[in-house]
Amino acid sequence: MSWFILILAGLLEVVWAIGLKYTEGFTRLWPSVGTAAAMVVSVGLLGLAMKSLPVGTAYAIWVGIGAVGTVICGIVLFNEPLNALRGISLLLIIAGLVGLKLATP
Repeated sequence: MSWFILILAGLLEVVWAIGLKYTEGFTRLWPSVGTAAAMVVSVGLLGLAMKSLPVGTAYAIWVGIGAVGTVICGIVLFNEPLNALRGISLLLIIAGLVGLKLATP
């Protein structure tokens, strides 16, 4: 169950990271409220997952899911470029996340 909670926390990190773009520097009320709510819930879920997962593993996976998801959303939503080096870099992050999962009892 901790892994499910951690993945959900990571996905919510993507939500708030992308939400920051829509807040326009926190000048738009509802995007700002949604982004802040996603931040609070994401960190709260991370804390719950850390009750039974190692802190280093949980934090790294939370950040990794957020980073990879945000890059992918940036490509899809904002037409950010995807080139070979970015693609390889994303695959390396994913490989690191899988390695951490496999190395955690």
